[in-house]
Amino acid sequence: MAGALYRLMAWLSPAYPVGAFSYSSGIEWAVEAGDITEAESLRRWLAVMLGEGGGFCDAVFFAHAHRAAVRGDDNALYAVTELAAAFAPTKERHLETTAQGNAFVQATRAAWPCAALERLPEIWNGPVAYPVAVGIAAAGHGIALEAALAAYLQAVAANLVSAGVRLIPLGQTDGQRVLAALESVVAATAQRALAAALEEIGSATFRADLASARHETQYTRLFRS
Repeated sequence: MAGALYRLMAWLSPAYPVGAFSYSSGIEWAVEAGDITEAESLRRWLAVMLGEGGGFCDAVFFAHAHRAAVRGDDNALYAVTELAAAFAPTKERHLETTAQGNAFVQATRAAWPCAALERLPEIWNGPVAYPVAVGIAAAGHGIALEAALAAYLQAVAANLVSAGVRLIPLGQTDGQRVLAALESVVAATAQRALAAALEEIGSATFRADLASARHETQYTRLFRS
């Protein structure tokens, strides 16, 4: 248990070299457009993103990748890895998930190797989505799915809150209030994802997808997405 916690804290720390700090998932455009103006509008935006949008989809990918890696089911792992890489609704969202996923695989194979990650190139030779990469690593290190998924979603929420704090801008305390308010959303999203079939994946966050697409041509940008 202590070893699992140590690994999760290391992998999902802002210090882990995946470049998470440079992505906002379209929040930068939403701030400029006036959709997000203060802490409450940030909380509402992120609650929908996490519960009904990319957060839920990524959680389903994470769960299915973890289970396939535990079973050693190469066909299932190929299917979820392929779908996750193709599922991004915009060019920048695809960059966000695959750049972080590939960086995570590279760093983790170097510092925290495991058989599941070593086998991945034999199963799939394309870009790896971030939730799939973390899910496979967690499975390969014997970390329970429920704990790993909850930690992953909390880290995603924290990174998006951090982007909002820098962009709006907000004070650090307000940022933590937003993150605390998202705790129930993260927990509910994890539970839904654990029970979801891969065929049930989908999102209902058109405005967030539009924000991601519009960010590609935003005139001044701090973030890559």
